[in-house]
Amino acid sequence: MSPLLIETIKCHNGKLCNLGFHQCRFDLARKSLLSTPTKILLSETIEIPEEAGIGLFRCRVLYADEIEKIEFLPHRYRKVNSLKLIEDNFIDYRFKLSDRQKLSQLFEQRGDCDDILIVKNGCITDSYTANSVFFDGKIWWTPDTPLLPGTQRARLISEKKIKVCRIEVSDLPKYQKAGLINAMQDLENMPVLTINNIKF
Repeated sequence: MSPLLIETIKCHNGKLCNLGFHQCRFDLARKSLLSTPTKILLSETIEIPEEAGIGLFRCRVLYADEIEKIEFLPHRYRKVNSLKLIEDNFIDYRFKLSDRQKLSQLFEQRGDCDDILIVKNGCITDSYTANSVFFDGKIWWTPDTPLLPGTQRARLISEKKIKVCRIEVSDLPKYQKAGLINAMQDLENMPVLTINNIKF
């Protein structure tokens, strides 16, 4: 039985955002996990309901061999003012699976922090639901070791708005600020915190 995957797409005022990048990840996941996937075009499959025509929504596409469910959920941004470094050298989340049990177990270790920053083999990866970026005073950098290369991350790299480098835990003092990007939040509306608010 094929694993159940998720594609989360930002829908703002009735428009699906970054759809080309989502299509690429959707295709790659199905090609990697299925033997003979049939081509499915998200642009032709997703119908935006009337109630999602105004405002901000998360379009969640659950799929395996075929698309099993599409739902639109109202979205509110979550405040993140602190991050807890959590180490896991064995976690593997190359595909956006609906089963997030391992990530949830790590998230439960955040203590009094708002979110986590997962460390794998000494390298910074992702938070619970987002890719991380770090500001050195001039440039936003994103680690070259993400657990799941996100669609927003891919877009910002392609537009040269962020750059990629290796970021180890020992490198964190080199940066001034940290931010979290995902399908719903880019550099303009992501949570931003000072490096001092990353707890060891």
